[in-house]
Amino acid sequence: MEYKALIAGLGNPGLEYAMTRHNVGFMAVDALAEMAASRKSMRFKNLGSSGNYELFSVNIAGNNILVTKPLTYMNLSGNAVASICGKFSISIKDVIVIHDELDLPQGKMKFKRGGGNNGHRGLQSIQDVMKSPDFLRIRIGVGRPEFSSQVKDYVLEQFSQKELKLVHQMTDTVLKGLDLFFRRGQGPATQFMHTFEPDES
Repeated sequence: MEYKALIAGLGNPGLEYAMTRHNVGFMAVDALAEMAASRKSMRFKNLGSSGNYELFSVNIAGNNILVTKPLTYMNLSGNAVASICGKFSISIKDVIVIHDELDLPQGKMKFKRGGGNNGHRGLQSIQDVMKSPDFLRIRIGVGRPEFSSQVKDYVLEQFSQKELKLVHQMTDTVLKGLDLFFRRGQGPATQFMHTFEPDES
């Protein structure tokens, strides 16, 4: 079977990291798996896990898409992505990485190709191993702590209940944005994700 793209949600494996800010990429991919498993048209297929990633496939807007959670810990995410791209002949340009972004406030997201990695070790690892920054990124804002010395602890802190509600709204928006991307291209998907406004009710 031919696959059009690889979606990689970044995070750290293990229950202690499950609901932390650094794992918002995993949370988006889990939401996609849950939705696809409940909809026949999305043809969810669990492709199992190798030593360093979990892999499944879905159909979005008539396209067969691979979806992964690297199980290597964040700073080695590139190994899993490279391994899947090699096995299924996927170009770096067809990789979409979903990750947490410190420089965006909670409730904001960005969809873009390439750019800097802003100290994000998962993105850096993918760029280093694939030898290119030219992949698509869905950046989910988690906000920044007051002092840079707090970043390491901050990203590994669990979301509060109020924050989790917002994260669920954002992951829903990411899933709709991905559907738009595969139907109509990057422009409409970008506009849709960039204009997301949280429902405060």
